[in-house]
Amino acid sequence: MGAALSSHRDEHLALVEQLRAKLATAALGGPERARQRHVDRGKLLPRDRVDGLLDPGSPFLEIAALAADGMYDDECPGAGMIAGIGRVSGRECLIVANDATVKGGTYYPVTVKKHLRAQEIALQNKLPCIYLVDSGGAFLPRQDEVFPDREHFGRIFYNQATMSAAGIAQIAAVLGSCTAGGAYVPAMSDEAVIVRNQGTIFLGGPPLVKAATGEVVTAEELGGGDLHSKTSGVTDHLAHDDRDALRIVRNIVATLGPAEAPPWAVAPTVDASPIRPSSTTWFRSTPACRMTSTR
Repeated sequence: MGAALSSHRDEHLALVEQLRAKLATAALGGPERARQRHVDRGKLLPRDRVDGLLDPGSPFLEIAALAADGMYDDECPGAGMIAGIGRVSGRECLIVANDATVKGGTYYPVTVKKHLRAQEIALQNKLPCIYLVDSGGAFLPRQDEVFPDREHFGRIFYNQATMSAAGIAQIAAVLGSCTAGGAYVPAMSDEAVIVRNQGTIFLGGPPLVKAATGEVVTAEELGGGDLHSKTSGVTDHLAHDDRDALRIVRNIVATLGPAEAPPWAVAPTVDASPIRPSSTTWFRSTPACRMTSTR
C-alpha cells in the first residue's frame, strides 16, 4: 500500500513539473532571435510590458496560458497573446497583450478564441480592458479559419463596441506595427496611446500601397504616431517609448473613478459596532444573571 502511494505521488509530482515546464516555455514567447530583434528595436518584451503596467506587487491572474499547446506544430506558444487580470492604478483590469515575438503577434484561430474569452470575462465582471497592441492582424495562411462565424475575429470589435456602450472602458496602447485586424482594436477603443516612431496603424502597409498605387511611402508617413495623434485623430495620446505609453495608460485608468461594487458585495444588514460597551457589563445588568447568582 505504501509503495503504491509513493508511486502515485511521484507520478503526480512529475506531472506538476511537466506543467511548470510547459508554462515556462510558453512564457518565453517566440524564439530567441525574435525576442532579441524585438529588444533591438527598443521595445519591451510583452511580459515586461504587462509588469510595467501593473501596480507594484499586484498579482496577475493569467488566462489560458497554455492556449495552442500542441497545436500548429507548437509554433504559437500561448496563442501569441498574454491575457489576464491585474491591478492598474488601484483598479482590477483585464489586460490583453499581443506577443509580437510569436509570428509578429498575428492571430491564429485559437488566438481569436483566447481574446474573446478574455473579453467575455471582462464583460461579466465589468473590468476595464487594456489592450497592449502589437499585431499584424490575422495569420494569413489560416485566415479562412478566422472569419467564418459570429464567434470569430469580427466579434472582438463587436465586443469592444458593446462594452464601451455599457460604460466598460476600452483602452489601447499601440506599441508596434498594427496592421489590418490589429488596426481596428485601437480605433474601436475609448482612448488610445501610440508610441512615436514605433507604433503604426494602417490596414495595409507600405509594400501594399506601392503594389496598389505605385506610391512609395514610409510606415511613419502612412500611419505613424504623429499622423494619428495630430491629423486623423485615431489616437489620443503620443508617447515617447513603451514605458511612457504604459505611464499614460495608468493615468487614464486612474481617471475612471472607483469601481462599481460587484454583485457579490452584499451590504451588512446589521450595525457591526458593539451594541453595549462590553460583555462584562451586559452580564452584570441582565436580570436572569442576577437570579442565577442568587441561587
